[in-house]
Amino acid sequence: MDWSLFYSAYLQTYLQRDIRDLARVGDERSFLRFLRAAAARTGQMLNFSDLARDADVAPNTAKTWLSILQASGMVYLLEPYYTNITKRLVRSPKLYFVDTGLCAYLTEWASPETLEAGAMSGPILESWIVSELLKSYRHNGCLAPFYYYRDRDGKEIDLLILQDGTIYPLEFKKTASPNKNHIRHFQALAKLDRPLGYGGVVCLAEQSLPLAAAALSIPVSAL
Repeated sequence: MDWSLFYSAYLQTYLQRDIRDLARVGDERSFLRFLRAAAARTGQMLNFSDLARDADVAPNTAKTWLSILQASGMVYLLEPYYTNITKRLVRSPKLYFVDTGLCAYLTEWASPETLEAGAMSGPILESWIVSELLKSYRHNGCLAPFYYYRDRDGKEIDLLILQDGTIYPLEFKKTASPNKNHIRHFQALAKLDRPLGYGGVVCLAEQSLPLAAAALSIPVSAL
């Protein structure tokens, strides 16, 4: 089946049936515009004001419609890791489209080749990685203990997996040659006063190789 035809039909079914069961969306064009604006922000920190402005809807409407996308499983909001010890963490969640094929359709990338060379290839790859990891928990009936880290000094880590009190940090990079520079922010986690487990860089490398004493490269194919 032609993938664009599939997503076109899927989107129409979603708009015409599921949305009307979840909320009263009077203007389907406005909601589709909102979907496209949200898809363009996959892998980014959520700013309701900017999202509402670009979608040309009120901020309260943007919040309501985003909650619908969450309830229907179309998007996932990754919350920041926060403890009382670390007062300087940024608290806005990051937005991810769970279906990256739909995300690519909404943002009008016509082929894998144009997407790979385009500006959104990194965010969509990151979204796919988060989605695959998320599904590995959900398919086993478990809540995903996922967070991201970002402080006001600009240090950011794409994903923290909190398991039995231990933090496992992951970075996502569109590269086949990861290096120690990609894990330089892992050291910022020492101030969280929690045990740190093995970390890594999920990337386009073909095999897993050590990057540091407690970090290694992780091929996306391993997911």
